Formats: sequence, C-alpha cells, structure tokens
Amino acid sequence: MISLRGLSVFYLAAASSFAVAIALADHPAWNAAAHKQGAAAAVALDDYVVQPGWALTKTSSVALFNFTADRFGMIEQHLAQKDAKKPVVVAQVKHTAPKPQRVIVIPNMVASVPPKKEIAPPPAKFAAPDLRPPIMESVPQPNTMVAAAPKYTLAPQAEKPAPAITQVAPPVSTPDNHRPSQAELALITQHFRTSLTKEMLANFELFLYVSKADHGSAAQRMYVFQKQNSGDLVMLYNWPVSTGRELDEIATNGQHEPTVTPAGYYELDAHRMYVSHFSGQWKQPMPYAMFFNWEKNGFQTGLAIHGASGKDIGLLGERASAGCIHLAPENARVLFTLIRNDYKGLMPKFAYDKRTATMSNQGVLVHDANGQLEMAEGYKVLVFIENYGGENVVAALF
Repeated sequence: MISLRGLSVFYLAAASSFAVAIALADHPAWNAAAHKQGAAAAVALDDYVVQPGWALTKTSSVALFNFTADRFGMIEQHLAQKDAKKPVVVAQVKHTAPKPQRVIVIPNMVASVPPKKEIAPPPAKFAAPDLRPPIMESVPQPNTMVAAAPKYTLAPQAEKPAPAITQVAPPVSTPDNHRPSQAELALITQHFRTSLTKEMLANFELFLYVSKADHGSAAQRMYVFQKQNSGDLVMLYNWPVSTGRELDEIATNGQHEPTVTPAGYYELDAHRMYVSHFSGQWKQPMPYAMFFNWEKNGFQTGLAIHGASGKDIGLLGERASAGCIHLAPENARVLFTLIRNDYKGLMPKFAYDKRTATMSNQGVLVHDANGQLEMAEGYKVLVFIENYGGENVVAALF
C-alpha cells in the first residue's frame, strides 16, 4: 500500500509540473520571471522532486511485483493441496479406434498481396445449360393390378341417304298432252330459223326456242336445236314448259313482283349455274338452275331455266311460273348436263345501254372499231323467247 501511495504522489507531482508549464505558456509575465530564477528552480526541482520521486517509484514497483508473485504462489499451493485430497478414479480403458488428430494450421503472418481483379466475362446471350441435372428421386409406386377398361364396339349405323337435290318425278308423270305433229315441228323449225341473224347462227352452237303463248300447237314448249357443220339446225328435244303467269302479284316474301317472262334473246350466265338452288323470293326450290346473263336497270335479273317442283310439275304446258321457264325435273337435268359439258366457249356480247344500265335483249351484238364481234368466255348457247303459238303470222315480241 505504501508503494501505491508513493506512486500516486509521484504522479500528482508530474501532473502539477505539467500544469505549471501550461500556466507559464499562457502568461508571458510569469514565464519571464521563471526564466530569471530558472536555474535555481531547476536545481531545486531535481534535488527535491525528481530524484526522490524516481527512487520512490523504483522501490514501489519492486515491492508491488514481489507482493503479486507471493499472492499467485499461495493460490497455486492451495489448489494443489485441494486436488491431492480427492480420490483417484481409475477409468476402464476401452479399446477403441484412435481418433484422428486435429491439425491446426497456423497461417504465416506474411504481408498478403491483394489478388488481381479479374474482369468477369460479359453474360452470354443464352445461359449455358446445367451440366449436372438434379437427381430426381423415384417414388415407389404400389404394386397394384388395374383392371383394363372394357372395350365397347359401336353398332354399325346405316348410311344416311344423300338428300335429294330436287323433287324428281318419274318421266311417266310429266304431262305432255299437246305434242306437236311432225308437220307442225317442221313449221316451227322454219319459223325459228328465220328469227336468227347470220351472226347469231355463225357464233352460237345450241339454240333454245321457247314459246310463251297461252294457246296454239307450239304454245308453252321448248325446242332444242343443235347446229350442224353444214349450218343446218336439227331439233334434239321438244318439251312442255311453264312460263310466267303474266300477272302483277305479291311474292311469298311480301314484295310486289310481276310474274312476266319477257320475250327476247338471251345468253346464259356462266357464273350462275346451280345443280341445286332455292328461291328466297318465292320460297321454292330451283333444281338445275341456269340463270340468264341479262342486266336490267343496273341489276342482274332472276330470270332462269330450271326444273319444276311439287305441284308445278303437273302444270307444265300452261302458264304457271313466276317468270322463270319451268321444265320437268328429268328434262332440266338433261339440258343442264348437255350445256355444261359440251358448250363452253366464246360467245358474242350483247349491246349495253349505259343510259338505262340495261343489256339489250333484242339481239343487238357488240362490234369493235374494225367491225369484229366482241367475245367473252361463257356458253355458246342462245335462248330465244317468243309469244308465238304456231299461227302462220309474224311473231310478236313483247
């Protein structure tokens, strides 16, 4: 304790000397006075403070070290005596495999050089696939027997018949009560021949002559003529037909329509030929329909040749249609097939009146500047409709 007190006195003296030095630095007047008596003060300080303080510090330090060593020795002796009193327990040695020794590696304390910074390569456009796919653990499945689903066999179904295109009646049911005689047919052929111009006869191959008269030996019939190489006309067929009722009526769709078959010369529309067609205006089928290529007042007309259906079959030979030309279904099929298969080609154009937007049905053909006929793709078939019943008079065109 004496040593600690001595050290404290020495430390206080040293602190005081530092305080004096600071005060002298802050007060110049004190500093000047101190310099005058500095030598004497320094000697006195060394004799009375520094030398005694150093001796006291040295003596106190040695005493403090010895005191500390004695205390540690006494503690070690006390612990040794305490361990000696405990009974010695001899543990049974088991023969076990020696444990591997744990090696502690002490790193060298060498100044490490910072590694060079490696520039990472730019990321690839597409990530490289993982070379080691994950291991998928298989889950054991229970070993069970699953019964196979029974197989069912569908019973064969009877084939549905194709829908009939038209209401075709047997040929024997088609009425033909006023078939012309051979003499009458000869007169009709001669009459029709005179109704053709040279250009018509030269540029068409098949001719359909239709009488829309309501009485007479030639009335309500169609005569089919084929041109020979010699230019003569041979009658292939003559069939009963029904033309328009020639009345102003209200159509099935509610619109006001005249049921008139207009007389004149017509060509067939190559883009409007249908095996099966249905009239939305009159709500009835039109089998084997062949529409006329005739524009009136800016609109294509619905005038056509087609097979009759239903009760209209029994009316053939009299005016009974809404304006079209009705044939027996079997005769319409024969004519449709004949024209479509054998008479495709170039046909002359009929004149067109731009003022009325109406195509001529008077047999006026179009010529170019050189006087040649203008031709178009279609069917080389000419249709002539006339109100002629077989009388020996000039045909009247309506």
